[in-house]
Amino acid sequence: MTDFNALMNSLPTMVSVEEAKGLSGRVLFSLSGEGGGDWGVVLDDGKVSVSQGAMAEPQLTIKTSTEVAEKLLSGNLDPMMAFMTGKIKISGDMGLGMKLMGLLKR
Repeated sequence: MTDFNALMNSLPTMVSVEEAKGLSGRVLFSLSGEGGGDWGVVLDDGKVSVSQGAMAEPQLTIKTSTEVAEKLLSGNLDPMMAFMTGKIKISGDMGLGMKLMGLLKR
């Protein structure tokens, strides 16, 4: 298994800055399984920052296992398929979630 902490911290380099311009939001990834935990991701007009730990007042919360999150972030699992099959649970601003998944470079 990949070092999940390193994978989450590399998230800012996985997002296209041009496509993220004008997009702002606060996303909490709550992950179960080996290497799991909470990560807060802040989108701020093209900039992406990641911090480990719980986030106050996220606009979107994504709950899944580290295994599924790793597949999503590496492009080996379609986000919509993961949602439809119950592999990820999303609460909050669904529009922000769709935009976030669309930003990841493949």
